[in-house]
Amino acid sequence: MSFDLTQAPATNPISIYRYRDGLYAVDLITAALKLDFFSWLEAHPSTQAEVGEYFGFAARPVDVMVTLFVANGWVRRNGAVLEVTELAKEHLCAGSVWHLGPYYASLHERPIARDFLEVLKSDKPAGWSGDKAAFDWHKAMEEEGFARKFTAAMDCRGIYLAQGLAAKLDLGGRKRVLDIGAGSGIYACGIAARHEGVRCVVLDQAPVDRIARKLIEERGVADRVEVAVGNMFDGLPAGCDVHLFSNVLHDWGVKEVRELLRVSYAALPVGGLLIIHDAFINEAKDGPIHVAEYSCLLMHSTHGKCYSVGEYAELMAEAGFTPGGYVETLVGRGFMTGGK
Repeated sequence: MSFDLTQAPATNPISIYRYRDGLYAVDLITAALKLDFFSWLEAHPSTQAEVGEYFGFAARPVDVMVTLFVANGWVRRNGAVLEVTELAKEHLCAGSVWHLGPYYASLHERPIARDFLEVLKSDKPAGWSGDKAAFDWHKAMEEEGFARKFTAAMDCRGIYLAQGLAAKLDLGGRKRVLDIGAGSGIYACGIAARHEGVRCVVLDQAPVDRIARKLIEERGVADRVEVAVGNMFDGLPAGCDVHLFSNVLHDWGVKEVRELLRVSYAALPVGGLLIIHDAFINEAKDGPIHVAEYSCLLMHSTHGKCYSVGEYAELMAEAGFTPGGYVETLVGRGFMTGGK
């Protein structure tokens, strides 16, 4: 049914979002405690690379794990070297009378905690919601039943988050937005509803395109939001002066993010604008804690993580963009821009 996409809810759902976003953090903590990670780090202050080498962990999951522990105040960075804090020495290191490791021991056999022990070493996603049959959920999105379920999940979240993005965007007179990997198209719909005169193109693969068309029509913006079908890695439609990646890049590793930014830069005209809307780790990579927790879920179930403001700025500059600053929107989300 048609709905005013500029109408905000009367209440703030942040606590509800954060329970879901941070759901897997406890399992990563449990996995680390099973390995007695903090006791080892107390005896062996080390760089992230040295942590990975000792435990046989890959770089991406180590980065997510360390960021979570730094955000919680259990590990600190002394230059490149990681050290346990007094809090961790008292409560997370074996030998202390206050050691809480046994309190977590009953959680060691939780399926997600076991998954993390594998992901830390393999750097491969364990599957959406622990579903081994959907190990590669990007491939699973080609199956209509899974695509509908996943798109509905992201759409209901996006009804709120799209408003936060659209309300703070300054498109600088640009008129045509390409929403890349758009799912239901909710972010394009939100932008069209808020910015008169702007038209949007929603790009995704089949069968998601059919789901998006139906929802766009129901939302009453089909005259300004159209749907294109394609693989975003194969090139992007011409004729758009704004490219939006909303909650897309965090599903991919650095290699794929580099490629997507390269493809975007090639397709945008001079004067075009790139927008990355996501949950961002801060420049110092010591928080915010709720984003560090959300990154655990992404590390478990996708090839990606929550990237930091600095990492995105570096990747944008590499692709040729001039990075802009970070703007916060809603529920720990925000956006960065890059100009061509």
